Amino acid sequence: MGNVLRFLYGKCCRPTTSDESLGPHGVSASTVGVSALARDLFQFEITSQVPEGLSRHVVSSKKAQANWYRKLVEAWRESKPPPRTPEEAARLVIGTLKRHQKADIEGLLTFYGLPLPHTLVELSTVVPTSLPEEVQFELQTLPVDAKAVADGDTITVYVSTADSRESTIVPSNVQLAAVERTRARAAKNYAKADMIHKEIIESGYRVLNLQNEEILARKYRIRLRGIDAPESSMPYGKEAKEELTKIVQGKCLRVLVYGQDRYGRCVGDIYCNKVFAQEAMLKKGCAWHYTAYDQRTALATWEKEARAKRVGLWALSNPEKPWEWRKARRECR
Repeated sequence: MGNVLRFLYGKCCRPTTSDESLGPHGVSASTVGVSALARDLFQFEITSQVPEGLSRHVVSSKKAQANWYRKLVEAWRESKPPPRTPEEAARLVIGTLKRHQKADIEGLLTFYGLPLPHTLVELSTVVPTSLPEEVQFELQTLPVDAKAVADGDTITVYVSTADSRESTIVPSNVQLAAVERTRARAAKNYAKADMIHKEIIESGYRVLNLQNEEILARKYRIRLRGIDAPESSMPYGKEAKEELTKIVQGKCLRVLVYGQDRYGRCVGDIYCNKVFAQEAMLKKGCAWHYTAYDQRTALATWEKEARAKRVGLWALSNPEKPWEWRKARRECR
C-alpha cells in the first residue's frame, strides 16, 4: 500500500507499556485513530482478516466487513496524500462506504475512535489579505509547543527578535544577556548560561532551540478574540484544550492583535495554515461565541450550526456559560 501505510503500521504496532490501556482492537489508546486503521488495512492485505471485535460495533456479517476493507484498501492507495488526521480518515471511510448502512459506517468509525459524520465540519480557508482597520499589529510566530496551550481560548506564542517589528524593541539588557549566555555556553559554563537564561525569561523573552539553531524570541500570551471556551475544570474544558492544541501544535501562526485584556494578554484572531482558529473551535462545539465582547455575525452563525448538530459541548444536557461559571466562583470567595 505504500511507505506511508507501512510507517503508520510500524508506529501502531510498537510494544504497549504495562500502564497503557488497550483500545477495542488491541492497540494502546494513544494509537487509536488513523494509525490503527492503517495497521488493520495493512494486516488485511496480508491475511484477508478483519480485526477482532469489530462485529460488536457493526450490524453486517464478516463477509460484508471484508468487502469494506477491500474497498478501503483501494481508496487509501488512491488517496493523494493519504489521510493523516482523524477528520481526513473519517471522510475517506464515509466517502468509500457511502452506499452501506449508516449503522455500519458509524460503528466502524466508533471502533477506530474517528469523528462521526454529523461532527465533521467544513472550514473556510479565506484569510485577510490586508489588515482590518481595528488591528493594532500583526505577529508571525515560531512553531507552537503543545504545552503553550493553557485552555481552549488562550495560548502562549513566541516571535523571533529577528522579525522587523521585534528587532527595534528588544531591551538592551536582553540583547547583552543573550550574548553573554552564548559566551557562557561556548565556554561550557552551563550553570552560568542557565542563570542568564532565567534573567532573559524574567524579561519576557526566551532562547529557543529550533532545528539546532538558537533563536532569541519574545513571549506573547494570546486570548482568542470573540470566543470563550470552557475552563479546564468545567465539563468539556479538557476537550476544548485538546482541540485547540490539535489546531496549533507545531505550527507557525499568524496573529492579528486588536488590543489587550485586563490580564495583559493580546486579544487577537489566529490563522493557522489558512484555517481561522476561532471558526474551527466554534464549529466543533468547543467554545461559545463571546457576545459581550464581539458582535461578529459569522461567529454567531458558527455557534448556531454547532448547537443544531449537538456537537462538542452542545451534546451536554445543560452546558454552562464560562463567564457565568467564573462569576459564580468569584462570588463564592
